[in-house]
Amino acid sequence: MDKKTSLKQQIIRFAFVGVGAFLIDYLVMIFLTEVVGINYLISSGISFTVSVIYNYIASVKWVFNVSGNRSQTQDFAVFIILSVIGLGINQVIMWLAVDVIGIFYMISKIGATGVVMVYNFITRKIFLENGK
Repeated sequence: MDKKTSLKQQIIRFAFVGVGAFLIDYLVMIFLTEVVGINYLISSGISFTVSVIYNYIASVKWVFNVSGNRSQTQDFAVFIILSVIGLGINQVIMWLAVDVIGIFYMISKIGATGVVMVYNFITRKIFLENGK
């Protein structure tokens, strides 16, 4: 990505990548839960992981400046660590919303995704961009 890309452009690009990642995450979760019959928390974890792979590729190619002092392996490791934390946030919100509050899992996933999206942008901007 061009180093002169503004924060506004990054946010717009991140939103486009996020929509794609959300669709992957949401549709895989519903498929695994409704068609395969897997518990919503397990299917949500699997779908989140699948979407992280897409998100990583799109983020380093199009959203963030990742040509810093780290190797691609190191950048991917940072991305995975941040994503695992995001997965934890996702799972806690899903559990609280579904099992504690009683919100349908498909609705809960939308709220969890919104929270994790904000976390992802902020942490990736801080820790991934420019090899920081």
